[in-house]
Amino acid sequence: MKKSRIHFEVELDDQNIPENIYWQATDKEDDGLDQTKSISLALWDHFNKNTMRIDLWTKDMPIDEQKRFYVDCIGGLAQSILTATGDDFMAGEMNKLCEKFIEHIKKEEEAQARQQKKK
Repeated sequence: MKKSRIHFEVELDDQNIPENIYWQATDKEDDGLDQTKSISLALWDHFNKNTMRIDLWTKDMPIDEQKRFYVDCIGGLAQSILTATGDDFMAGEMNKLCEKFIEHIKKEEEAQARQQKKK
């Protein structure tokens, strides 16, 4: 049986806030640690029938990138639920939610750009 390993390293400041996050995986094309600004990991606990989550982001990750990261996560979950269960309705509703979030993010970016021009 083939095994694969995923490894994360998190460097914390003196208040335990992530400064750097690194990862590597045995199936990754290149060797060594790669840096990332955020991870979101969900595990299903089948005994308790609930999800355990680990969400980390570095303190220097911009808020707009954080929002886009979570929109991408929801979009990925939509594809996963479609693949895993074939439930078109749930996947479609999740994708609609992503579209609403993207529209919201674009409006925020436009408002920020207008404010920058005023300065």
